[in-house]
Amino acid sequence: MTAPKPRGGDILAIAAQNKVNWSGLDQTCINAIRVLTIDAVQKANSGHCGLPMAMAPVGYLLYTRFMRHNPKNPEWFGRDRFVLSAGHGSMLLYSLLYLTGYDVSLDDIKQFRQLGSKTPGHPEYGVTEGVETTTGPLGQGFGNGVGMAIAAKHLEARFERDKSGLFDHRIFGICSDGDLMEGVASEAASIAGHLGLGNIIYIYDDNHVTIDGHTELSFDEDVCKRFDAYKWHTQVVEDANDLTALSKAIEKAIKETSRPSLIRVRSIIGYGSPHKQGTSAAHSNPLGVEEVKLTKEFYGYPTEPPFFVADDVLAHFHECVERGEDLEHAWNAKFAAYSKKNPAEAAEFQAALATDLPTGWDAELPVFTPKDSLATRVSASQAEAAIGKKVWNLFGGSADLNESTFTDVKDGGDFERGHFEGRNPHFGIREHGMCAILNGIAVHGGFIPYGSSFLCFTDYARPSIRLAAMMELQVVFVFTHDSIGVGEDGPTHEPIEHLSSLRAIPHLTVIRPGDANEAVEAWRTVMTHTHGPVLLALSRQKVPTLDRTKMAPASGVRRGAYVLTESAGRPPEIILIGSGSELSLVVDAKAKLEEKGKSVRVVSMPSENIFEKQDQDYRDSVLPPGIRRRLAVEAGAPMSWYRWVGLDGEIIGMTTFGASGKYEEVMKHFGFSVDNVVERALKLLAR
Repeated sequence: MTAPKPRGGDILAIAAQNKVNWSGLDQTCINAIRVLTIDAVQKANSGHCGLPMAMAPVGYLLYTRFMRHNPKNPEWFGRDRFVLSAGHGSMLLYSLLYLTGYDVSLDDIKQFRQLGSKTPGHPEYGVTEGVETTTGPLGQGFGNGVGMAIAAKHLEARFERDKSGLFDHRIFGICSDGDLMEGVASEAASIAGHLGLGNIIYIYDDNHVTIDGHTELSFDEDVCKRFDAYKWHTQVVEDANDLTALSKAIEKAIKETSRPSLIRVRSIIGYGSPHKQGTSAAHSNPLGVEEVKLTKEFYGYPTEPPFFVADDVLAHFHECVERGEDLEHAWNAKFAAYSKKNPAEAAEFQAALATDLPTGWDAELPVFTPKDSLATRVSASQAEAAIGKKVWNLFGGSADLNESTFTDVKDGGDFERGHFEGRNPHFGIREHGMCAILNGIAVHGGFIPYGSSFLCFTDYARPSIRLAAMMELQVVFVFTHDSIGVGEDGPTHEPIEHLSSLRAIPHLTVIRPGDANEAVEAWRTVMTHTHGPVLLALSRQKVPTLDRTKMAPASGVRRGAYVLTESAGRPPEIILIGSGSELSLVVDAKAKLEEKGKSVRVVSMPSENIFEKQDQDYRDSVLPPGIRRRLAVEAGAPMSWYRWVGLDGEIIGMTTFGASGKYEEVMKHFGFSVDNVVERALKLLAR
């Protein structure tokens, strides 16, 4: 069978020679990956077969020759991690998982992209065994891998003894042109190079094709020079089918332990398809029945039946099972010896992996009194510091804003090149990269990662926050400067729509504490909320600390909303609901309304997300259905509040951008004053 006509210039002509000098079985195994892909995509009539057809040799080598992994125990800690950042090529990963013996069957492959299957359109963490992280939005997996590498390096620095090699696992990944065009990958690559994360080995699929056509339409940079500037170790392999060259490059990258590695591999997208290889037509469409037949013929592969895998091919791939079990057995023996010699360290390490909090982790949490008037960013910082003394694996930093967010670990040391034992990584002005990295630290295991910035800048990081929620990761996002109370910095730094839009993300819990003690309880909630990320929205400006001897305890934060205080003697006529810095406004408004003979209930609602998960009886006890006059007050867009005030209620919120000025004047200008709350409440009562 002659090679398909190459497209795209001389480099494709060289690659199309298919310079394979390994055994015929190796080539048949590679082609099995390709055929499973094109059959699955064809059956689904949907999907991306081009990347798996091109990068099958790379996937084959990683899973059968280089990666330490155990298909029968995908959670084995000592494994190398693999990230398919180019998640649209998911069938490459699913084929490898099936062939090497993971809990992915041939029937699962046949159900590619079908509702409820283990093989969704893009890899999903928690859905398919062996998938380390959810990828698809380009660049995210790249950043996740950097997070995994940071986690591994910190664990190694903390626990390694006597060169045991227990903590030296590596992060392999495949990224695409599209990944490297996305800004989040650039942010993460810059951090990885700065830190010298030599446990990263990424293979860049340089196929010169995107959906719109040739990459030269928008992307003609020298990627290796860019990564050289990032302080990465770079190599080039001119033919994705040259197993010898690929192997030498991977071996060299593994030996390079002081810098992350990028191997640029020139490939032909849709390799083997006579009429579509090397073109955008091979990117994201089924080949078509006739083209599938012709492509299989080029591979020298049976054209029927579909999804055919020969016994010798499956047997060869399944050698990964025995090899993986041997690797894990050897690692376990090493760890047993390590545990005997270092019992305290071994116990601490195992507790971290199990997400167990140490006894007394919250014993030193502060308690504030009305004499303490603090911004919630300050009180939350004190709570975090108290927890950080007890919980070493509460690990994170800021996007170059620690002077404002106060989230560093005092005396924790900087996490830096050559000092991976430090507890304070510096993410630089890179919110998107920071949050993608936090997700990688979380999926790696062993940590409760956090990152901080200003709430307005969640716009930069929203895709990463969304994926943390989708994966239900225990990640803490600490975002301060949460409203127009920012003041002088003005509307560019004053979040308006952010709270409502973030509350709309499934599995993301937003907590906006109203005073110092609520901020403490918010952190207590963070530490025990293991399924899904938590976002703390904290004030820049000082807020009064409420007198808890006359009001409900701040522990009500754990239920999302609670009755803070109410008029004595008769049922409430109106409910005032507040969050964050506006909570004290409604408390003071209650006193003025009582002077006018009104009976008022004040509800603190720091977390709508938590409150909506409470049982109906509890929700009704806080917001009785019979009390329909309700006024919510929050210095943000009102959308999320309509559910709680109902048709007969009102909201004092923001429907415009903010303004620059003294925060007290800005708040009053937009209606956030005790007098305005009282006036609006009286009008509501007069209806």
